[in-house]
Amino acid sequence: MGKVGNVQDVKLIPIGNSKGIRLSKSLIQKYHFVDQLILEETDRGILIRKPEENTQLSWEDTYKEMAQENEDWSDLDIALTDGLDEDDTQ
Repeated sequence: MGKVGNVQDVKLIPIGNSKGIRLSKSLIQKYHFVDQLILEETDRGILIRKPEENTQLSWEDTYKEMAQENEDWSDLDIALTDGLDEDDTQ
């Protein structure tokens, strides 16, 4: 992966018993940082990035999304797709 932007020197600032860094407003806006960041340790240092968005749908969300599509499922043979034989249900 290539170099994306410029390099900045930042100073550690005291925050209670810890230390932190300040991120400029322009960096926060550029990378759409909101309330939480991910700090990833690498062999070259620390990578700061925003959390990945959860793109997985819940069963409820999936049901709602499928219901909005108004597809006709009447020709679907459930007996063929449920993975059960008639003998398995007894």
